[in-house]
Amino acid sequence: MSSRTQSPRKRATSASRAVATTPAQGKSHTVGNVMSTLAGLGLGVALISELQNVSMKSFTDSAALFTLLGRVCGMVGTYGIIITLFLIARIPWLEREVGLDRTVWWHRKIAPYALLLVGLHVVFILIGYSMTDSHSYLGELWHLTRHTRWILPAIAGFILFMTAGVTSYKRARSRMSYETWWVIHLYTYLALALSYAHQVLLGNAFITHPLAAKLWLTFTLLAVGSLLVFRWIMPVVRGALYNLKVHAVVNEGPDVVSVWLTGRNLKRMKVSGGQFFCWRFMTPELWWHAHPYSLSAPPDGKFLRITVKNLGDHSAALAHINPGTRVFAEGPYGAFTAARRHGDRVVLIAAGVGITPIRAILEELPAFAQVDVLYRARRDDEVVHRHELDVLSERPNTTVKYLVGSRKEHPLDPRSLLRLAPHIKSSDLYFCGPEEMRKQIHHAAVILGVPDSHIHDEAFAF
Repeated sequence: MSSRTQSPRKRATSASRAVATTPAQGKSHTVGNVMSTLAGLGLGVALISELQNVSMKSFTDSAALFTLLGRVCGMVGTYGIIITLFLIARIPWLEREVGLDRTVWWHRKIAPYALLLVGLHVVFILIGYSMTDSHSYLGELWHLTRHTRWILPAIAGFILFMTAGVTSYKRARSRMSYETWWVIHLYTYLALALSYAHQVLLGNAFITHPLAAKLWLTFTLLAVGSLLVFRWIMPVVRGALYNLKVHAVVNEGPDVVSVWLTGRNLKRMKVSGGQFFCWRFMTPELWWHAHPYSLSAPPDGKFLRITVKNLGDHSAALAHINPGTRVFAEGPYGAFTAARRHGDRVVLIAAGVGITPIRAILEELPAFAQVDVLYRARRDDEVVHRHELDVLSERPNTTVKYLVGSRKEHPLDPRSLLRLAPHIKSSDLYFCGPEEMRKQIHHAAVILGVPDSHIHDEAFAF
Protein backbone atom coordinates (compact mmCIF):
# COMPACT_ATOMS: atom_id res chain seq x y z
CA MET A 1 0.00 0.00 0.00
CA SER A 2 1.06 3.57 -0.52
CA SER A 3 2.74 5.41 2.31
CA ARG A 4 -0.12 7.90 2.01
CA THR A 5 -2.58 5.33 3.35
CA GLN A 6 -4.33 6.70 6.40
CA SER A 7 -5.01 4.77 9.58
CA PRO A 8 -8.66 3.77 10.02
CA ARG A 9 -9.12 6.01 13.02
CA LYS A 10 -7.27 8.28 15.41
CA ARG A 11 -5.76 5.95 18.04
CA ALA A 12 -4.43 8.05 20.86
CA THR A 13 -6.71 10.04 23.10
CA SER A 14 -6.01 12.16 26.11
CA ALA A 15 -8.05 9.78 28.27
CA SER A 16 -6.50 6.33 28.59
CA ARG A 17 -8.28 3.03 29.00
CA ALA A 18 -7.54 1.77 32.51
CA VAL A 19 -7.54 -1.99 32.57
CA ALA A 20 -6.60 -2.48 36.20
CA THR A 21 -6.89 -0.07 39.09
CA THR A 22 -5.75 -2.49 41.75
CA PRO A 23 -2.28 -3.98 42.08
CA ALA A 24 -1.77 -7.20 40.15
CA GLN A 25 0.75 -9.94 40.46
CA GLY A 26 3.64 -10.60 38.09
CA LYS A 27 4.58 -13.86 36.49
CA SER A 28 3.92 -16.80 38.76
CA HIS A 29 7.09 -18.35 40.14
CA THR A 30 4.94 -20.82 42.10
CA VAL A 31 3.53 -22.41 38.94
CA GLY A 32 7.02 -22.63 37.48
CA ASN A 33 8.34 -24.31 40.60
CA VAL A 34 5.46 -26.80 40.68
CA MET A 35 5.97 -27.70 37.02
CA SER A 36 9.70 -28.14 37.58
CA THR A 37 9.00 -30.44 40.53
CA LEU A 38 6.54 -32.54 38.52
CA ALA A 39 9.03 -32.78 35.65
CA GLY A 40 11.70 -33.94 38.11
CA LEU A 41 9.38 -36.60 39.56
CA GLY A 42 8.59 -37.81 36.05
CA LEU A 43 12.30 -38.09 35.33
CA GLY A 44 12.74 -40.18 38.46
CA VAL A 45 9.95 -42.55 37.39
CA ALA A 46 11.53 -42.90 33.94
CA LEU A 47 14.90 -43.79 35.47
CA ILE A 48 13.38 -46.29 37.90
CA SER A 49 11.55 -48.05 35.06
CA GLU A 50 14.85 -48.44 33.22
CA LEU A 51 16.99 -49.48 36.20
CA GLN A 52 14.68 -51.75 38.20
CA ASN A 53 15.79 -54.98 36.50
CA VAL A 54 19.51 -54.18 36.38
CA SER A 55 21.80 -57.01 37.55
CA MET A 56 25.36 -56.87 38.84
CA LYS A 57 26.55 -58.08 35.44
CA SER A 58 25.64 -54.69 34.01
CA PHE A 59 28.38 -53.13 36.19
CA THR A 60 31.06 -55.84 35.84
CA ASP A 61 30.77 -56.61 32.13
CA SER A 62 31.92 -53.82 29.77
CA ALA A 63 29.47 -54.68 27.00
CA ALA A 64 26.54 -54.82 29.42
CA LEU A 65 27.61 -51.53 31.05
CA PHE A 66 27.75 -49.66 27.74
CA THR A 67 24.37 -51.12 26.79
CA LEU A 68 22.86 -50.01 30.12
CA LEU A 69 24.31 -46.51 29.73
CA GLY A 70 22.86 -46.38 26.23
CA ARG A 71 19.40 -47.35 27.45
CA VAL A 72 19.45 -44.82 30.30
CA CYS A 73 20.60 -42.04 27.95
CA GLY A 74 17.88 -42.98 25.47
CA MET A 75 15.17 -42.96 28.14
CA VAL A 76 16.21 -39.65 29.71
CA GLY A 77 16.89 -38.01 26.34
CA THR A 78 13.46 -38.96 24.99
CA TYR A 79 11.83 -37.80 28.22
CA GLY A 80 13.55 -34.43 27.78
CA ILE A 81 12.30 -34.16 24.19
CA ILE A 82 8.72 -34.87 25.28
CA ILE A 83 9.02 -32.20 27.99
CA THR A 84 10.15 -29.70 25.35
CA LEU A 85 7.00 -30.52 23.36
CA PHE A 86 4.88 -29.55 26.37
CA LEU A 87 6.88 -26.33 26.71
CA ILE A 88 6.31 -25.22 23.11
CA ALA A 89 2.68 -26.38 22.95
CA ARG A 90 1.69 -22.94 24.32
CA ILE A 91 -0.80 -24.38 26.79
CA PRO A 92 -2.91 -21.32 27.71
CA TRP A 93 -2.99 -21.65 31.51
CA LEU A 94 0.77 -22.32 31.69
CA GLU A 95 1.64 -19.49 29.33
CA ARG A 96 -0.70 -17.13 31.17
CA GLU A 97 0.96 -17.86 34.53
CA VAL A 98 4.65 -17.94 33.63
CA GLY A 99 4.87 -16.19 30.25
CA LEU A 100 5.73 -17.64 26.86
CA ASP A 101 9.26 -16.24 27.03
CA ARG A 102 10.01 -18.42 30.09
CA THR A 103 8.60 -21.59 28.54
CA VAL A 104 10.65 -20.93 25.38
CA TRP A 105 13.73 -20.31 27.57
CA TRP A 106 13.21 -23.65 29.33
CA HIS A 107 12.74 -25.31 25.94
CA ARG A 108 16.03 -23.91 24.68
CA LYS A 109 17.88 -24.96 27.82
CA ILE A 110 16.53 -28.52 27.94
CA ALA A 111 16.61 -29.37 24.23
CA PRO A 112 20.44 -29.42 23.74
CA TYR A 113 20.92 -31.78 26.69
CA ALA A 114 18.10 -34.02 25.48
CA LEU A 115 19.67 -34.25 22.01
CA LEU A 116 23.10 -34.89 23.53
CA LEU A 117 21.68 -37.82 25.51
CA VAL A 118 20.01 -39.21 22.38
CA GLY A 119 23.39 -39.01 20.63
CA LEU A 120 25.11 -40.78 23.54
CA HIS A 121 22.36 -43.41 23.45
CA VAL A 122 23.31 -44.27 19.86
CA VAL A 123 27.04 -44.31 20.63
CA PHE A 124 26.83 -46.42 23.81
CA ILE A 125 24.36 -48.92 22.35
CA LEU A 126 26.54 -49.36 19.28
CA ILE A 127 29.63 -49.93 21.44
CA GLY A 128 27.84 -52.37 23.76
CA TYR A 129 26.25 -54.41 20.98
CA SER A 130 29.46 -54.52 18.90
CA MET A 131 31.38 -55.86 21.91
CA THR A 132 28.72 -58.50 22.53
CA ASP A 133 28.58 -59.63 18.88
CA SER A 134 32.33 -59.16 18.21
CA HIS A 135 31.56 -56.85 15.26
CA SER A 136 33.13 -53.59 14.18
CA TYR A 137 31.04 -50.50 14.87
CA LEU A 138 30.04 -50.13 11.23
CA GLY A 139 29.44 -53.86 10.99
CA GLU A 140 27.16 -53.79 14.03
CA LEU A 141 25.27 -50.80 12.66
CA TRP A 142 24.72 -52.64 9.36
CA HIS A 143 23.64 -55.76 11.23
CA LEU A 144 21.12 -53.86 13.37
CA THR A 145 19.74 -52.05 10.33
CA ARG A 146 19.20 -55.29 8.42
CA HIS A 147 17.93 -57.56 11.17
CA THR A 148 16.22 -55.42 13.84
CA ARG A 149 12.76 -53.96 13.38
CA TRP A 150 12.30 -50.19 13.53
CA ILE A 151 16.04 -49.43 13.60
CA LEU A 152 16.13 -47.88 10.13
CA PRO A 153 13.34 -45.36 10.95
CA ALA A 154 15.12 -44.66 14.25
CA ILE A 155 18.35 -43.85 12.40
CA ALA A 156 16.45 -41.49 10.11
CA GLY A 157 14.88 -39.85 13.17
CA PHE A 158 18.29 -39.51 14.82
CA ILE A 159 19.69 -37.71 11.76
CA LEU A 160 16.74 -35.30 11.77
CA PHE A 161 17.16 -34.65 15.50
CA MET A 162 20.84 -33.84 15.07
CA THR A 163 20.12 -31.55 12.11
CA ALA A 164 17.59 -29.58 14.15
CA GLY A 165 20.02 -29.41 17.08
CA VAL A 166 22.99 -28.16 15.04
CA THR A 167 20.94 -25.50 13.24
CA SER A 168 19.57 -24.22 16.56
CA TYR A 169 22.96 -23.15 17.88
CA LYS A 170 23.42 -19.38 17.80
CA ARG A 171 26.21 -19.30 15.23
CA ALA A 172 24.40 -21.61 12.81
CA ARG A 173 21.04 -19.95 13.33
CA SER A 174 22.47 -16.48 12.71
CA ARG A 175 23.51 -17.59 9.22
CA MET A 176 20.02 -18.58 8.09
CA SER A 177 16.67 -16.90 7.84
CA TYR A 178 13.99 -17.49 10.43
CA GLU A 179 11.89 -19.20 7.75
CA THR A 180 14.63 -21.75 6.93
CA TRP A 181 15.29 -22.50 10.59
CA TRP A 182 11.55 -22.89 11.22
CA VAL A 183 11.11 -25.47 8.45
CA ILE A 184 14.12 -27.48 9.65
CA HIS A 185 12.73 -27.38 13.19
CA LEU A 186 9.43 -28.85 12.00
CA TYR A 187 11.25 -32.08 11.15
CA THR A 188 11.83 -32.77 14.85
CA TYR A 189 8.20 -33.88 15.04
CA LEU A 190 8.84 -36.38 12.25
CA ALA A 191 12.05 -37.42 14.01
CA LEU A 192 10.15 -38.23 17.20
CA ALA A 193 7.59 -40.27 15.27
CA LEU A 194 10.29 -42.24 13.45
CA SER A 195 12.26 -42.95 16.63
CA TYR A 196 9.40 -43.67 18.98
CA ALA A 197 8.40 -47.17 17.84
CA HIS A 198 11.83 -48.73 18.38
CA GLN A 199 11.94 -47.46 21.97
CA VAL A 200 8.51 -48.72 23.02
CA LEU A 201 8.66 -52.02 21.10
CA LEU A 202 12.32 -52.87 21.77
CA GLY A 203 13.11 -51.06 25.04
CA ASN A 204 13.81 -53.34 27.96
CA ALA A 205 11.78 -51.15 30.35
CA PHE A 206 8.67 -51.55 28.20
CA ILE A 207 8.97 -55.14 26.98
CA THR A 208 8.82 -56.52 30.51
CA HIS A 209 6.35 -53.93 31.84
CA PRO A 210 3.28 -53.36 29.62
CA LEU A 211 1.88 -50.83 32.11
CA ALA A 212 5.02 -48.72 31.79
CA ALA A 213 4.63 -48.81 27.99
CA LYS A 214 1.02 -47.64 28.27
CA LEU A 215 1.92 -44.82 30.67
CA TRP A 216 4.78 -43.72 28.41
CA LEU A 217 2.48 -43.75 25.38
CA THR A 218 -0.14 -41.72 27.28
CA PHE A 219 2.50 -39.19 28.33
CA THR A 220 3.67 -38.82 24.75
CA LEU A 221 0.16 -38.53 23.33
CA LEU A 222 -0.64 -35.79 25.86
CA ALA A 223 2.37 -33.79 24.67
CA VAL A 224 1.64 -34.30 20.97
CA GLY A 225 -2.08 -33.70 21.55
CA SER A 226 -1.39 -30.42 23.35
CA LEU A 227 0.81 -29.35 20.47
CA LEU A 228 -1.85 -30.16 17.88
CA VAL A 229 -4.71 -28.59 19.80
CA PHE A 230 -3.10 -25.33 20.91
CA ARG A 231 -0.73 -24.72 17.99
CA TRP A 232 -2.91 -25.84 15.08
CA ILE A 233 -6.56 -26.60 15.87
CA MET A 234 -7.32 -23.63 18.14
CA PRO A 235 -5.91 -21.03 15.70
CA VAL A 236 -8.18 -22.45 12.98
CA VAL A 237 -11.19 -22.33 15.33
CA ARG A 238 -10.37 -18.73 16.33
CA GLY A 239 -9.85 -17.88 12.68
CA ALA A 240 -13.39 -18.99 11.91
CA LEU A 241 -14.73 -17.10 14.94
CA TYR A 242 -12.98 -13.77 14.34
CA ASN A 243 -12.54 -13.82 10.53
CA LEU A 244 -9.52 -11.51 10.73
CA LYS A 245 -8.52 -9.61 7.59
CA VAL A 246 -6.03 -6.89 6.75
CA HIS A 247 -7.80 -3.53 6.78
CA ALA A 248 -4.90 -1.21 5.92
CA VAL A 249 -1.12 -0.90 5.86
CA VAL A 250 0.32 2.42 7.02
CA ASN A 251 3.88 3.64 6.60
CA GLU A 252 5.24 4.75 9.99
CA GLY A 253 8.84 5.60 9.08
CA PRO A 254 11.98 4.12 7.50
CA ASP A 255 11.28 0.39 7.01
CA VAL A 256 8.43 0.45 9.57
CA VAL A 257 4.76 -0.17 8.81
CA SER A 258 1.61 -0.66 10.84
CA VAL A 259 -0.80 -3.37 9.78
CA TRP A 260 -4.41 -2.76 10.83
CA LEU A 261 -6.70 -5.76 11.08
CA THR A 262 -10.43 -6.02 11.47
CA GLY A 263 -12.92 -8.86 11.82
CA ARG A 264 -16.02 -9.95 13.64
CA ASN A 265 -16.65 -10.67 17.32
CA LEU A 266 -13.47 -8.79 18.26
CA LYS A 267 -15.10 -7.55 21.46
CA ARG A 268 -15.07 -11.18 22.63
CA MET A 269 -11.32 -11.43 22.13
CA LYS A 270 -9.61 -11.43 25.53
CA VAL A 271 -6.40 -9.57 24.80
CA SER A 272 -4.47 -6.74 26.47
CA GLY A 273 -2.04 -4.17 25.16
CA GLY A 274 1.50 -5.53 25.30
CA GLN A 275 0.48 -9.09 24.41
CA PHE A 276 1.35 -10.64 21.09
CA PHE A 277 0.02 -13.14 18.59
CA CYS A 278 1.75 -15.43 16.16
CA TRP A 279 0.33 -14.11 12.89
CA ARG A 280 -0.21 -16.20 9.78
CA PHE A 281 -1.01 -14.10 6.69
CA MET A 282 -2.73 -16.19 4.06
CA THR A 283 -0.75 -15.23 0.97
CA PRO A 284 1.16 -17.64 -1.33
CA GLU A 285 4.46 -16.48 0.22
CA LEU A 286 3.50 -16.26 3.90
CA TRP A 287 0.75 -18.78 4.69
CA TRP A 288 3.05 -21.64 5.67
CA HIS A 289 4.66 -20.02 8.71
CA ALA A 290 3.64 -17.70 11.55
CA HIS A 291 5.62 -14.86 13.13
CA PRO A 292 5.21 -13.22 16.56
CA TYR A 293 4.31 -9.52 16.60
CA SER A 294 2.97 -7.63 19.60
CA LEU A 295 0.00 -5.29 19.50
CA SER A 296 1.07 -1.66 19.18
CA ALA A 297 -2.28 -0.35 20.45
CA PRO A 298 -4.88 -1.75 22.85
CA PRO A 299 -7.79 -3.54 21.16
CA ASP A 300 -11.04 -1.57 20.91
CA GLY A 301 -13.44 -4.22 19.61
CA LYS A 302 -13.13 -3.00 16.02
CA PHE A 303 -9.44 -3.09 15.11
CA LEU A 304 -6.14 -4.70 16.05
CA ARG A 305 -2.83 -3.12 15.10
CA ILE A 306 0.72 -4.42 14.85
CA THR A 307 3.74 -2.30 13.96
CA VAL A 308 6.58 -4.10 12.21
CA LYS A 309 10.14 -3.18 11.25
CA ASN A 310 11.74 -4.70 8.16
CA LEU A 311 14.12 -7.24 9.70
CA GLY A 312 13.72 -10.13 7.25
CA ASP A 313 11.70 -11.70 4.45
CA HIS A 314 8.45 -11.97 6.43
CA SER A 315 8.44 -8.47 7.94
CA ALA A 316 9.49 -6.95 4.59
CA ALA A 317 6.58 -8.64 2.81
CA LEU A 318 4.04 -7.10 5.20
CA ALA A 319 4.70 -3.66 3.73
CA HIS A 320 3.15 -4.86 0.46
CA ILE A 321 0.32 -7.02 1.72
CA ASN A 322 -3.10 -6.28 0.26
CA PRO A 323 -6.17 -5.19 2.23
CA GLY A 324 -8.64 -8.04 2.53
CA THR A 325 -5.91 -10.67 3.06
CA ARG A 326 -7.13 -13.36 5.47
CA VAL A 327 -5.17 -13.68 8.72
CA PHE A 328 -5.00 -16.40 11.38
CA ALA A 329 -3.78 -15.33 14.82
CA GLU A 330 -2.39 -17.78 17.37
CA GLY A 331 -2.66 -16.32 20.85
CA PRO A 332 -2.78 -13.95 22.60
CA TYR A 333 0.43 -14.66 24.48
CA GLY A 334 2.50 -12.87 27.05
CA ALA A 335 2.36 -11.59 30.61
CA PHE A 336 3.76 -8.21 29.55
CA THR A 337 0.64 -6.19 30.35
CA ALA A 338 -0.45 -3.20 32.42
CA ALA A 339 -2.45 -5.54 34.68
CA ARG A 340 0.80 -7.12 35.95
CA ARG A 341 1.96 -4.03 37.79
CA HIS A 342 2.05 -3.85 41.58
CA GLY A 343 1.41 -0.13 42.01
CA ASP A 344 0.64 3.11 40.21
CA ARG A 345 4.19 4.29 39.65
CA VAL A 346 5.46 2.93 36.34
CA VAL A 347 8.58 3.40 34.23
CA LEU A 348 8.36 2.29 30.60
CA ILE A 349 11.57 1.99 28.55
CA ALA A 350 11.78 1.17 24.85
CA ALA A 351 14.32 1.18 22.06
CA GLY A 352 13.51 1.20 18.36
CA VAL A 353 10.46 -0.81 17.37
CA GLY A 354 10.34 -2.11 20.96
CA ILE A 355 8.04 0.87 21.54
CA THR A 356 5.10 -1.15 20.13
CA PRO A 357 4.10 -3.08 23.30
CA ILE A 358 5.24 -0.19 25.50
CA ARG A 359 2.94 2.25 23.68
CA ALA A 360 0.01 -0.17 24.06
CA ILE A 361 0.68 -0.63 27.78
CA LEU A 362 0.90 3.14 28.26
CA GLU A 363 -2.62 3.65 26.93
CA GLU A 364 -4.02 0.95 29.22
CA LEU A 365 -2.53 2.41 32.40
CA PRO A 366 -5.02 4.36 34.58
CA ALA A 367 -5.01 8.11 34.05
CA PHE A 368 -3.93 8.72 37.67
CA ALA A 369 -0.79 6.56 37.38
CA GLN A 370 2.57 8.32 37.58
CA VAL A 371 4.37 7.24 34.40
CA ASP A 372 7.82 7.96 32.94
CA VAL A 373 8.42 6.83 29.37
CA LEU A 374 11.99 6.66 28.04
CA TYR A 375 12.23 6.03 24.30
CA ARG A 376 15.65 5.63 22.71
CA ALA A 377 16.14 5.88 18.93
CA ARG A 378 19.17 6.46 16.74
CA ARG A 379 17.59 9.16 14.58
CA ASP A 380 14.59 11.43 14.87
CA ASP A 381 12.86 9.79 11.87
CA GLU A 382 13.11 6.41 13.62
CA VAL A 383 10.84 7.51 16.46
CA VAL A 384 7.67 5.46 15.83
CA HIS A 385 4.18 6.64 16.85
CA ARG A 386 5.54 9.97 18.07
CA HIS A 387 2.27 11.83 17.62
CA GLU A 388 0.35 9.23 19.62
CA LEU A 389 2.96 9.31 22.40
CA ASP A 390 2.78 13.10 22.49
CA VAL A 391 -1.02 12.96 22.90
CA LEU A 392 -0.76 10.35 25.66
CA SER A 393 1.90 12.44 27.42
CA GLU A 394 -0.71 15.17 27.91
CA ARG A 395 -2.28 13.08 30.67
CA PRO A 396 -1.56 14.24 34.23
CA ASN A 397 1.56 12.65 35.76
CA THR A 398 2.78 11.22 32.42
CA THR A 399 6.15 12.20 30.95
CA VAL A 400 7.61 10.99 27.66
CA LYS A 401 11.33 11.58 27.05
CA TYR A 402 12.85 10.93 23.62
CA LEU A 403 16.48 9.84 23.82
CA VAL A 404 17.53 10.41 20.21
CA GLY A 405 21.14 9.74 19.35
CA SER A 406 23.87 7.21 20.00
CA ARG A 407 24.11 4.89 23.00
CA LYS A 408 27.02 6.95 24.29
CA GLU A 409 24.87 10.06 24.26
CA HIS A 410 22.02 8.32 26.08
CA PRO A 411 23.35 5.50 28.27
CA LEU A 412 20.94 3.38 30.29
CA ASP A 413 23.21 2.77 33.27
CA PRO A 414 21.96 3.07 36.87
CA ARG A 415 22.96 6.71 37.27
CA SER A 416 21.30 7.77 33.99
CA LEU A 417 18.10 5.86 34.74
CA LEU A 418 17.86 7.42 38.20
CA ARG A 419 18.31 10.89 36.66
CA LEU A 420 15.72 10.28 33.92
CA ALA A 421 13.19 8.51 36.18
CA PRO A 422 13.77 9.60 39.80
CA HIS A 423 11.08 7.28 41.19
CA ILE A 424 12.36 4.15 39.43
CA LYS A 425 13.26 2.38 42.69
CA SER A 426 9.64 2.38 43.83
CA SER A 427 8.12 1.82 40.39
CA ASP A 428 7.13 -1.09 38.20
CA LEU A 429 9.69 -1.23 35.41
CA TYR A 430 8.71 -2.37 31.91
CA PHE A 431 11.23 -2.48 29.07
CA CYS A 432 11.41 -3.82 25.55
CA GLY A 433 14.12 -3.63 22.92
CA PRO A 434 17.23 -5.40 21.61
CA GLU A 435 18.74 -8.15 23.74
CA GLU A 436 21.81 -6.13 24.74
CA MET A 437 19.68 -3.20 25.89
CA ARG A 438 17.37 -5.49 27.88
CA LYS A 439 20.33 -7.05 29.70
CA GLN A 440 21.75 -3.60 30.46
CA ILE A 441 18.49 -2.32 31.94
CA HIS A 442 17.91 -5.47 33.99
CA HIS A 443 21.42 -5.20 35.41
CA ALA A 444 20.87 -1.51 36.23
CA ALA A 445 17.52 -2.27 37.87
CA VAL A 446 19.11 -4.86 40.14
CA ILE A 447 21.83 -2.40 41.16
CA LEU A 448 19.21 0.28 41.88
CA GLY A 449 17.30 -2.14 44.10
CA VAL A 450 14.14 -2.50 42.04
CA PRO A 451 12.36 -5.62 43.41
CA ASP A 452 12.51 -8.56 41.03
CA SER A 453 8.71 -8.86 41.06
CA HIS A 454 8.49 -5.25 39.79
CA ILE A 455 10.72 -5.91 36.76
CA HIS A 456 8.63 -6.77 33.69
CA ASP A 457 10.63 -7.94 30.72
CA GLU A 458 9.40 -10.29 28.04
CA ALA A 459 11.54 -11.62 25.19
CA PHE A 460 9.74 -11.67 21.87
CA ALA A 461 12.45 -13.48 19.88
CA PHE A 462 11.91 -17.15 18.88
